[in-house]
Amino acid sequence: MGNVATSRKGERRLSLPSKDMMAAIAVTRFGLGARPGEIETARADPRGFLVDQIRHDGADLPRDSGETSAQRLAQIRDYEQLRKMERDRKDGQAGATAANAPLDKADPLKDARRVLRDKVGDDFLARARLGTNTPAAFRERWALFWANHFTVSATEQITAVQIGPFEREAIRPNAFGGFESLLIAASTHPAMLTYLDQAQSIGPNSQAAAAAARRNGRKVGLNENLAREILELHTVGVDAGYRQADVTEFARALTGFSIGRDAEDRAGQFVFRENAHEPGGRTILGRHYGRQGMEQGLSVLRDLAADPRTARHVCGKIARHFVSDTPSPILTARLEKRWIETGGDLARVAKALIESPEAWDPTPAKFKTPYEYTLSTWRLIGAEPSALDRLAPILVGLGQKPFSPPSPKGWPDDAQTWAAPDALIKRMQWAQGFAAVVADRTDPNDLAVQALGARLTPAVAKAVSRAETRKEAFALLVMSPEFQRR
Repeated sequence: MGNVATSRKGERRLSLPSKDMMAAIAVTRFGLGARPGEIETARADPRGFLVDQIRHDGADLPRDSGETSAQRLAQIRDYEQLRKMERDRKDGQAGATAANAPLDKADPLKDARRVLRDKVGDDFLARARLGTNTPAAFRERWALFWANHFTVSATEQITAVQIGPFEREAIRPNAFGGFESLLIAASTHPAMLTYLDQAQSIGPNSQAAAAAARRNGRKVGLNENLAREILELHTVGVDAGYRQADVTEFARALTGFSIGRDAEDRAGQFVFRENAHEPGGRTILGRHYGRQGMEQGLSVLRDLAADPRTARHVCGKIARHFVSDTPSPILTARLEKRWIETGGDLARVAKALIESPEAWDPTPAKFKTPYEYTLSTWRLIGAEPSALDRLAPILVGLGQKPFSPPSPKGWPDDAQTWAAPDALIKRMQWAQGFAAVVADRTDPNDLAVQALGARLTPAVAKAVSRAETRKEAFALLVMSPEFQRR
């Protein structure tokens, strides 16, 4: 723990570490690892170094293709049409003789599938390159926190191709705005509506349900996925005391939230389908919603954003992500208080985090995820991954496959998940391979200072200086507990 001082009133007050230590913490805990000279840059004013990265117009955008979610959904529609055509073509050829209907060696469907897969890979690589190059790594870490909070996973191709656009369109522009705006943007984005099957949710007593029954006798109904995850994960949290009835009523309020299908219907964009909305008033978490249509669902989202239980739940996640798996209740309470005072102004909450003495405890309590670990290693040498195959294999091997969190909960954020013995062995093997390529161009002793600053312990400095080769020294550095923790 940091030093504890006592005020004249006898109150215990946590004092800040030295400016050198604060500079190292600013870069390695709040950011994504030190680039050459970054800790020295932060030294003059470590807190100001971070505050200056808070930007009301949002986080930086990766240098990717810039294609929108609507464009990606159009490409998926074209792919599905091509797949149908290829299936019909092969069915026709199956009934013909080999002499008059030879099969083409070219496989346009396979090529189209590869193009879509490459777009997803390019999105992830662009995001990783931003992480390795940015001089505003706190801003990037803050955006990544919200992308994980509002998880969309590449469980299906139609979702995978939208993740890059989802982060660019919904998460990054709103990362330092009001939580209400971020919540609505994420909840109504086509990627989220696709991932959690919301576009298929139809009110059982709606006009669309009645039309489906008349047309073919098909029974349609609610899908509660989005409503459940918003309550459990995105807002008030599983401990908020809501009931299954609240989930169901919220799902009814969200009916009609869908995605446009064609040019006249805002293709690939959020649309509200009045005929799919469940008629009637709703009671959710003790509050009645009498307004109908799209405004009913939006009103619930606004109230959830303003709920004190949301402040408590989300601020706890922020404290756990940035500071410790078991953060100080004082820190969480401070963030919660700022959240409530400002109506969920995320820029002000970020500043409250930076201002909190508990966030500057020199004890490195967080363990880097595989993504954080690999990015911080590239940042250490001032480089970036040249291709996805330089990054993806180690992430897959360590259980953090690109864009593929295992559930809507997102990637785990605790040391127990990522610090297993087998995972450490895989990190060591990757570090040795990485060192074999880059270490001969580095000065290991200088690198250790650049990487950790005042967090460099005598034991690590000695191990690096006494290593027999630069490759061994580099691997020892990036496998040290000081480098792997933040």
